[in-house]
Amino acid sequence: MFRSILVPLDGTRFAEHALPAALSLARRAGAHLLLVSVSTPLTEAYVEGLYFNTLELEQEVTARHRTYLESVAGRLRERADVQVVARVLHGEVGPTLCGLLEQGEADLVVMATHGRGPLGRFWLGSVADEMIRHAPAPLLLIRPAEEEPDLTTQPDLSPVVLPLDGTVLAEQILSPAVALAEVVPGAELILLRAIHEAAPITPPPDVPEAEKEARTLFRQVQALQEKLRKDAEVYLDGVAARLRGKGLRVRTRVLAEDHPAVAILKEAEEEKAGLIALQTHGRRGLSRLILGSVADKVVRGAHVPVLVQRPRGG
Repeated sequence: MFRSILVPLDGTRFAEHALPAALSLARRAGAHLLLVSVSTPLTEAYVEGLYFNTLELEQEVTARHRTYLESVAGRLRERADVQVVARVLHGEVGPTLCGLLEQGEADLVVMATHGRGPLGRFWLGSVADEMIRHAPAPLLLIRPAEEEPDLTTQPDLSPVVLPLDGTVLAEQILSPAVALAEVVPGAELILLRAIHEAAPITPPPDVPEAEKEARTLFRQVQALQEKLRKDAEVYLDGVAARLRGKGLRVRTRVLAEDHPAVAILKEAEEEKAGLIALQTHGRRGLSRLILGSVADKVVRGAHVPVLVQRPRGG
C-alpha cells in the first residue's frame, strides 16, 4: 500500500496532468501527496561590465515556486480530504528527486513525461528518463494532453497489462502493480508474455533437397515455439494463481511477436488498457525478456499511463 505519493511539478499545465491520477490514488489509498518543485542553482551573471548577485534572484525564484505549489495544494485540498505537503528544494532536478526517495520520503512517484518550466527549462522529459534509470521507487508516468487537467476525473487504471519474462527481476513489478490494483475498484490484471514468432524458411529455388530441409527445419522451429508457448502458459498460470489468491481478477496472454514493445503496445490497445506496468530491464533470450530499450519504447509509444520500476539486484 502506498503511504506517500511524490508529484514533481515545474509550474506548467503539462506537469499538472499528473495531478488527477495522483489525487485519485492518494484518496483511495489513504496516502498523502508530496508536491515538489526543484529550483536549480543560479550562477553569477555578467552583463556589460557589471556582476549581478544571484542570491536575490534565487530567493525570488524560490518564493515564486512556493507560491505556485501552495496554490496547487489548495486546489487539491478543495477536491478531496487528502493531506498535501508542498516543498521547494534546491539542486539538480533528477538527483534531488531521487535523493528524496532514497530518504524514504515517498514510495510512489506520479509525474508527467514532459513539460516546460516557466523559466524555459525543459526538464520533465529528461528528468523522467533519468528517474526511470535511477529512481529507487516505482514511477507512474502520465502522458500530458493539451487541455487543462481536470481534477474531478477519476482515471481508470484498469485493466493493467503486465508483461513478464519468467525472471525474478521482472516479477518485482508485481508488488507496485498489485498495490495499485488493490485500490482501483474492479481492477483486472492481464499477465503477458511474448515469445519468438516462427517464420517460414524460404529455400533456394529449384533445389528439392533444400526445400525438404527447409520444411523439416520449419517444423522443428514450430515445435520449439509450441514448447515455448506451453512453458509460458504454465508460468503465467502459476503467477496468476498466486494473484488470484489475493482476491485479484487475472487473465493471461501469450503472444508470438519478435518485438516485445510491439506486443505490449498492441495488447494494451486491443484490451483498452488503463495502465501498463513493467520493469525497466532484464536479460535477453528466447523468451524475449524485457529490456531497458523495451521500457523506453513502451513509455514513448503508450497512450495510457505506464508504471515502471528499476529492479533491485538487476
